Amino acid sequence: MSKNNMNNKFVTQIPEPPLSRFLFADTKIAFIWLILRIYLGYEWIMAGWEKVNSSMWTGSQAGVALSGFLHSSLKKAAGQHPDVSGWYATLINGVALHHTVLISNLVAYGELFIGVLLLFGLFTGVAGFLGAFMNMNYLFAGTVSINPLMFLCELFIILAWRVAGWYGLDRFLLPLLGTPWHPGNAFKKK
Repeated sequence: MSKNNMNNKFVTQIPEPPLSRFLFADTKIAFIWLILRIYLGYEWIMAGWEKVNSSMWTGSQAGVALSGFLHSSLKKAAGQHPDVSGWYATLINGVALHHTVLISNLVAYGELFIGVLLLFGLFTGVAGFLGAFMNMNYLFAGTVSINPLMFLCELFIILAWRVAGWYGLDRFLLPLLGTPWHPGNAFKKK
């Protein structure tokens, strides 16, 4: 047995089930991801636009709205059945409250940026991940609202990253750039 075969005898590849391949890798269903992308993109753009145009998020009083939100979250960390976990309250106290202006700008422009990426189908899987990260932070901070629904939609967008941007810029950009494990046309030697 060659050394290469010895190394591979412990490697197991589990094929993707047909249903999973259809839902997350088949361009025939890309229109579903387009609808979901437009919904998420719209929600993020509206939320970000409101914050970018608020002096309490990005203007002369940047950080005021975020500070109020964080202090409200800290109140939810008390009691017998807290809505905010102790470790997250510690993160709010130790980090977030000391950098409210920076985080306030990151949140406002980040929401807008995520929305634009999703709307145009550009780096759709990454945009889905960033949106899910933001939604999880809102959930950890004790704010339910629309966050669970958006998080669930973003998980599906992440799973369908290969075709979620098919009706968008990813259709042209992904073959050009490729992935870290498979370089695209722009990086292939000619």
